[in-house]
Amino acid sequence: MITNWPNLSTARFNSEHLASASIPVKGRPPKRTLATRLEAFISRLSTRNNFWHKVCSLIWLPFAFRSGITMRREGANRFRAILPFRRANRNWYNAMAGAALLGNSEVAAGMFLFSECGSDYTVVCKEMRYQFLRPCLGPAIYEIVRTEALQEKLAAGGEFNVDLELEIRQQLPQKSREKRVGRCQITFHCTPKTHVRGAARRQREQA
Repeated sequence: MITNWPNLSTARFNSEHLASASIPVKGRPPKRTLATRLEAFISRLSTRNNFWHKVCSLIWLPFAFRSGITMRREGANRFRAILPFRRANRNWYNAMAGAALLGNSEVAAGMFLFSECGSDYTVVCKEMRYQFLRPCLGPAIYEIVRTEALQEKLAAGGEFNVDLELEIRQQLPQKSREKRVGRCQITFHCTPKTHVRGAARRQREQA
């Protein structure tokens, strides 16, 4: 039973009455909890620089931490990720392992997408296709070469799929042209975290 409502004899309740009763007004986002604010802070921190990316990867993404992949922005429209040529990423004949090139494609594309979407979205890989062109005998550079109207999809809000295309090149000494070693097409599904929390809340209410 609801008590201490003003004008209980009428059905006219304004937004101030609703707020005082802790009932969310339609169109107004629910108040974020401490856990939600902490999650958003850590998400933003993980894309601030490579130091915090490594710290967060050590806890939540050990594959990326072990591989040593780092991200680098070069201007407003260019994003690159670099996979070092370390022992953990090489195969028995001293070339970059196919599994390392393939797995870090998702990590590189996910880092780019997460930096663009911000801390208010969850990003999940739906489909990935990798084409091996030639052996990689040095550090690998992942570069986003095509995105599918990402900013328009973000502006529209709601859930959406987005297609990305990456080129993977072997890093060579300065003044030498980078050698392309692979190409990757990848599809991600992006969901606002408010939708995820709302679905979880409805499931709890129905249980």
